[in-house]
Amino acid sequence: MKKDIVKTIIRDFHLNPLPELVERDVTIPSASGKIISLIGVRRGGKTSLLLNHARQLIKENIKQSQIVYINFEDERLDAKADELDLILQAYRELYPDLDTGQSFFFFDEIQNVTGWEKFVRRIYDSVTKNIYITGSNSRFLSKEIATSLRGRTLPIEVFPLSFREYLRFHNITIDLASSRSIAAIQNHFLRYLNCGGFPELVHSKDSIRDAVLQEYFNVMLYRDMIERYNISNAALLKYFLKRLLASATKSISVNAIYNDLKSSGVKIGKNQLYEYLDICQNIYLAFSLSKYFYKPVVRELGERKIYAIDNGLLNAVTFRFTEDSGKSLEQLVFLELRRRGKEIYFYKNRAECDFVVKEKEKIKMAIQVAWALDDEKTKKRELRGIIEACKTFHLHEGIIITGDSAEETTVEGIRIKILPFSRWALES
Repeated sequence: MKKDIVKTIIRDFHLNPLPELVERDVTIPSASGKIISLIGVRRGGKTSLLLNHARQLIKENIKQSQIVYINFEDERLDAKADELDLILQAYRELYPDLDTGQSFFFFDEIQNVTGWEKFVRRIYDSVTKNIYITGSNSRFLSKEIATSLRGRTLPIEVFPLSFREYLRFHNITIDLASSRSIAAIQNHFLRYLNCGGFPELVHSKDSIRDAVLQEYFNVMLYRDMIERYNISNAALLKYFLKRLLASATKSISVNAIYNDLKSSGVKIGKNQLYEYLDICQNIYLAFSLSKYFYKPVVRELGERKIYAIDNGLLNAVTFRFTEDSGKSLEQLVFLELRRRGKEIYFYKNRAECDFVVKEKEKIKMAIQVAWALDDEKTKKRELRGIIEACKTFHLHEGIIITGDSAEETTVEGIRIKILPFSRWALES
């Protein structure tokens, strides 16, 4: 009976046209020889990426019948690990003349099946190398996938929309030489700054968007954290998360949170709070950024700053983060650098620089973020931070990213390029 359900799911996918979806800038290789695993925050667009890749394969003359797409959140399946072979059986019975070695298997939200790894390894070793899997919670961590699939996988991180993708979802033509295009881009930038980039909410009304984002947060809290990690004190975890997100772009002190709880009579170990912080990063709710030190051990144990996965989510959950445009902008720059796969840190000594980018064991770029530089005191502070970072790492130039200012200046022999976020994000 369950095999018949699987056949229906497979056949329905083959008979129905694939939906028209907006292209993302995430590159999914077609013939890597590896299991492609898409990982990232819930509702970040992984399913759409899979379906878009299926469309691309069809454009490359792959028949739709050669693509097996299974969404494990389909309630009809309710599959157990020992039933996964029914997928192969059903597919072969539907298409006995097809060479499964030339087929493509798309397993969406496969982490819903406990013990899925052995099945996927078996398909990879004995059926086909064309396997794509997605997941979004604590059972689908990149480090655990690497262990369970034993070198067979190529993980690809999926974030909410970049600014370029956000404009594409709004059908905005990017022409940085056109005043009309620049005006439209800047108008959408302000909304992107505050509302974030979760794909399904791009065109939603403010009231609906905030309610949906709060629901995203609740699902991450209860399903991805409390259920998966068997956390008994939900109220305490929720308090910790609110404190964490309220600290976005700032240094986080787990010790301070621990002392506050202790003084209020709440019993919890400090190590447990550090575990909560790790879980937040595991499920892509928030990230910690290390202060740069030459010794890796010191970096790991040193001061850290916190960044959230999305400004819209941050605003929906905290008390209006939008009041500080500079912090919202810093969030965007951090996420864009992470989206590009950069190894980043923050610099802090006598002065502070928001981001330094490491490539091939050397710091190659220093980036400062400031909403506006109209105030002379603010400009002096931001320049001091980036100049000190550039001198420390022997850099000849640095970048200051702003809301809409653009100029170039040279200070103490170091060239400083001041760019609006929209130009930096779209030109790079």
